[in-house]
Amino acid sequence: MADVEALKREAGIEACKFVTNGMKVGLGTGSTVKHTVIELGRRMAEEGLEIIGVPTSLATEKLAIEVGIPLVELSQIDGLDIVIDGADEYDPNFQLIKGGGAALLREKIVAQESAGMVVVADDRKRVEKLGAFPLPIEVTPFSQEATVRKLSRLLDCRVNIRMAGNGPVITDNGNMIADAHTGPNITNPIDLESKILLIAGVVQVGLFNDMCDAVVLAGANGVETIINPNGRLN
Repeated sequence: MADVEALKREAGIEACKFVTNGMKVGLGTGSTVKHTVIELGRRMAEEGLEIIGVPTSLATEKLAIEVGIPLVELSQIDGLDIVIDGADEYDPNFQLIKGGGAALLREKIVAQESAGMVVVADDRKRVEKLGAFPLPIEVTPFSQEATVRKLSRLLDCRVNIRMAGNGPVITDNGNMIADAHTGPNITNPIDLESKILLIAGVVQVGLFNDMCDAVVLAGANGVETIINPNGRLN
């Protein structure tokens, strides 16, 4: 576990190389990205880096404030230069599953407003087909049972509301997370995203398509940066 954490830290720090002075930076959520946020705070304090950040979750907002990164509301600025975030899976086409931390709605809003997206992950997240990790879908609490039934029929798999202790996980937006256990069978994530979003009770789905421009990957042999040849950071 110590080795995994050390690699996560190394990957999180490596991703900071994409951040330069004056940037507006989306700050992602998760156990690897926290090291990115901490490193950006260190660079501001020790190297004079000047950035502003937009957090994707309340947890990231708290950490960013602790390390001294000035924050703004996304609505106060005209887009972001880059977002650095984690992922639960990514495939050879750089399509992603996100939402394991229940922050997918805010993460996707921030990603859509960014001119580039860098994902930090460990090599367990690299897959040939998406779906072994249950697909997170943010749903409204209103009639969530009906939404889950519709999702189950559409996806032909088990869908359940994510629980924490004796109650459901509640997102920062007051919604719930439905996890769809599709298995590693998502061959057309773009089409699937469109179909899921047609269900009225669905707020957003954790398929991040055509957004990822680079992956900073921590593995047994160290950290490597993989650039999407069709991405915006080429």
